[in-house]
Formats: sequence, C-alpha cells, structure tokens
Amino acid sequence: MGKLSHWQEIPGGVAAPRSFWASGVKAGIKNSDKYDVALIASEVKAEAAGVFTRNVVKAHPLLLTQKHLANGRARAIVANSGNANACVGAAGDQAALAMARAAAEGLGLTADEVLVASTGVIGVELPLEPVQTGISQAAVELKALLQGNSKGIAAEAKRLEAAHRAALAIMTTDTTVKEFAWEMECKEGAIRLGAMAKGSGMIHPNMGTMLGFITTDAEVPAAELQRLLREAVDESFNMVTVDGDTSTNDMVLFLANGASRINPVGEEWERFEQMVKAMAVHLAREIARDGEGAGKLLEVKVTGAKTKEDARKIARSICGSSLVKTAMFGADANWGRILCAAGYSGANFNPGKVDISLGNLPVALAGQGVSFSEDEAKLILQKDEIPISLHLHNGLEEATAWGCDLTYEYVRINGDYRT
Repeated sequence: MGKLSHWQEIPGGVAAPRSFWASGVKAGIKNSDKYDVALIASEVKAEAAGVFTRNVVKAHPLLLTQKHLANGRARAIVANSGNANACVGAAGDQAALAMARAAAEGLGLTADEVLVASTGVIGVELPLEPVQTGISQAAVELKALLQGNSKGIAAEAKRLEAAHRAALAIMTTDTTVKEFAWEMECKEGAIRLGAMAKGSGMIHPNMGTMLGFITTDAEVPAAELQRLLREAVDESFNMVTVDGDTSTNDMVLFLANGASRINPVGEEWERFEQMVKAMAVHLAREIARDGEGAGKLLEVKVTGAKTKEDARKIARSICGSSLVKTAMFGADANWGRILCAAGYSGANFNPGKVDISLGNLPVALAGQGVSFSEDEAKLILQKDEIPISLHLHNGLEEATAWGCDLTYEYVRINGDYRT
C-alpha cells in the first residue's frame, strides 16, 4: 500500500503490534492440507472490544465471547474454520467453552480471558478432539516463539510466518489471505496496528459470514476502544454486501495491550482513529473484492444526501441489488437498475434530482438518461474495480458501500458448499 497519510505499511499482521503473537495449525477439521485453527495472544493484559452479527440466530462461540467481553478485557483469541459450531444445542456451548479452556491451559491463562470464534458449515457438531489438539499445538508454537524471543532475521521470519498461518487458518471459501499491519509515528515513538479478516460469501450489512481481528499496542481504555470499533464497523464492514445473507458467526474483535506505552491524545488520537477506520475500510474492500465467484469490486458512493443514514441505505441497496450486480458482471451500463435500487432502499430523496455516473462518465442527470458512449461505458465496466456515484442534491451527507458482481461461479460454489 506504500506510504499513507500518517502511517506506513509494515509486515506481521495481527502480530505486528508489540507483545502480540499469532499462529495457525492444521487440525484436520477440513482436511489435512488446510490450516484451520488460529491462536492470537498478548503477553500482557489487553483492553478488548467486539461488534457482532445482528442475526437473532447466533453461534455458540459468539455467545461465549460476548460473555467473556463483559469486563472489557481479554488476552487471547482462538478461532477455527471449517465448522461454524452453530445451531447444535448444548454440545455447541460445551465445545465453545472447551476451545477457550484449551487455549487458556496452553497459554497459562484463565478461560474467561479467551475470546472464541468459529466459521464454516452451520448445524454440524464441532469435531472437538482434533480442535483441542490443534489449539494445544498452536499454543506450544506460540510459547516456543516467545521463549526463543531472539533478535535477527531468522527469528523475525519465524514470527511473521506463524502470524501468516493464523490468517490462513480462518479462511473458508476465501481465495486470498487478508492480513495487514500499519505503523504510526508519535512524539514518544510508534503505535502499531495489525489486522486479519476472512469473508467471501454470506456477506451483508450488519456483517455477514466474516471474522475480523484487530490488534494494537496503543494504550486505549476498553470503553473508548468499543466506541471506536463501533464507528469503524459502521463505516466499513456494515457497508459491505456480497450476496444479501447475514451469518450467525460474524464478529470483529479489537485488542489493545498498551505495550507501546503510548496513550495517544489530541491530534495523535485523531490520527489513530483515522488509522483504525482506514484499516477497517481496507479490510472491508478486500472482503468485497474476494466475494465468492467475484470478478469485480463495486464501489458505490452516494453524496448530497439529507442524512448519513439515507446515504448509507442507498449505497448498500445498490451494492446488494442482484440486477445491478449482474449488469456489472455483463458490463452493461444499465443505470436504470441503479436508480431503481436507490428507490426501494427506504431512503428519503427526490429521484428527479439524482445524477448517476459510472467512473467519470455521466449516464443520468436529474433522474433522466443522457447520451453517452456505450463503448466508453463498457471499458469502465470491464475493469476490476467499478466506481458508481450518485449525487442526490438533497443535502451534505455522504456514504460509500462496497460489493461485487454476481457470477456463474457464485452459484457453483454455493450449490455444493456443504457437500
């Protein structure tokens, strides 16, 4: 990503911030060739925050994590892919708690210091024995890395590789690993921010089958961390849609362990907030880009709205429209579908004032089509990223949502997801 406004990219993902470590192992939940158990841990106590799916059907690990987050503290996150541990009754509650206990035992913590996440097939009991074995193995690897905390290229390479395996271990139908880390200079030193996420299908506003884990070595109180995470999620993960489905397991967790000994205030806090929100948007864009079977990233920006919520409703509605998504797949400049999706979004606006552009090409002004080059439009719609913009001429608020096209491959993937 190169140099950003006030921060720069560094390696390490969630293990980039000081005193954070991560590892991933192959426990055999999916098959012997796939990483499927991830473990993230802080050497010191950390403030913690979380945002969760609004689906009333919630997975067992999610309910446990909400309980463990009640005091705003956590030391570790354990996650598995290949099985959602959802909708299986008491066995699911027991399995989630067993995962927390296995991580706690391996790391020398108490179970309530461990947050638990799962992703995969719903309605199938978690194969607990291999999962517990995998967690123990990941804990052994983390302790070995920590105890061998030597300097040098070889030691750093091991640390980075272990963190990369953690990011691999939470993937399901994802085709790309999503892990990033940034560093922001402050007067007293540097603050680091690490993140990893998974998400490809069942993605819709209010989060859909996605997991996001963010770490920082900044000193941030739990209440402030929760507020910041909620704002960041509202501008990012809750503005992504792939297929209109909101899952049972979705969560974003944020741990701040203060290992940098820097408490950002004033202008530094403002820049830290910007960095966290930019990271959330970056992850959200990557999730949309990697939508199941997707070939194109859609970015819908709505300006001139009367309220922020109106702008968000319209942007999300357009990104989620199957007709818009299929038009983008076919490189068809069918702007009427875009205006139609805005119209049923529930937002308050005057359709007779709306301007629509594909990239820099105006296709409608004041709610009516204008003459444009179909060839130029096709060139825009054949690109990997398609920007769609609407100006409502109704106020000063704006919002952006992200999605992807709808392809034949999406149907193929989800036609036999379970079998």
